[in-house]
Amino acid sequence: MRIAFLPSMFLALMVGMSSAVHATPTADAAQPVVATIASPDAQIMTINLNTADEATLQRELSGVGSAKAKAIVAYREANGDFASADELLEVKGIGKAIFEKNRDRVAVN
Repeated sequence: MRIAFLPSMFLALMVGMSSAVHATPTADAAQPVVATIASPDAQIMTINLNTADEATLQRELSGVGSAKAKAIVAYREANGDFASADELLEVKGIGKAIFEKNRDRVAVN
């Protein structure tokens, strides 16, 4: 009788603990989900491709380092001012991916 009593007590204890663990919420589930949404009023700084120097291009444009900034300025000096932002794709080293990342940051005023 004692032999059957101990396993049944152990089983009851384990079932009770299991349901208690599953019934209590975890600390992560109780925390609210926080999302950061950019304000529509936030200003995006635009860079004028026709007047910006190498340092500004390198600092403000994503994926544009020293060599690509020099290439943009050299293209502008060789071909004149950019007629549209899409013309940036003509610069050696500037592909669609870099252009898409910076589409909202460039202007040709």
